[in-house]
Amino acid sequence: MANDRPGRRRVGRPPTASNPNPIDVHVGARVRQRRNLLGMSQERLGEALGLTFQQVQKYERGANRVGASRLFELAKALGVPVSYFFDDLPTDPTDAPAPMSVGALDEDPMRRRETIELVRAYYRITDDNARRRLYELMRSIAGALDGDRA
Repeated sequence: MANDRPGRRRVGRPPTASNPNPIDVHVGARVRQRRNLLGMSQERLGEALGLTFQQVQKYERGANRVGASRLFELAKALGVPVSYFFDDLPTDPTDAPAPMSVGALDEDPMRRRETIELVRAYYRITDDNARRRLYELMRSIAGALDGDRA
């Protein structure tokens, strides 16, 4: 068997539709994060790559692996270097804690649509002084709310 060749080690269960490879899930989450940050739909990304939106969904869930040439095309379409998709990935995924499920990734406030839209709107403010004052206002409100909880 291919997995029994010398020099190859098998870690955990083989990836399946219900148990995708943690690296594929991570890469897919980074694709989704960048696409959302750009305000790009799955359809639009699919069109840029010559794919259906369903194929983009499968990549984003980690259900389908992204080949090297497709990863290169994704990087170009999303305006990032290929290395972007591997940012925050442990150097040895076998030593890493269990990967977050797709649902858990959606619960991360830094990956929520509301957060992404807020960041996008914030950086559309071209006046540096106005942007800084808004930032200070937001920190002040958050601090006041934290004080209410104490």
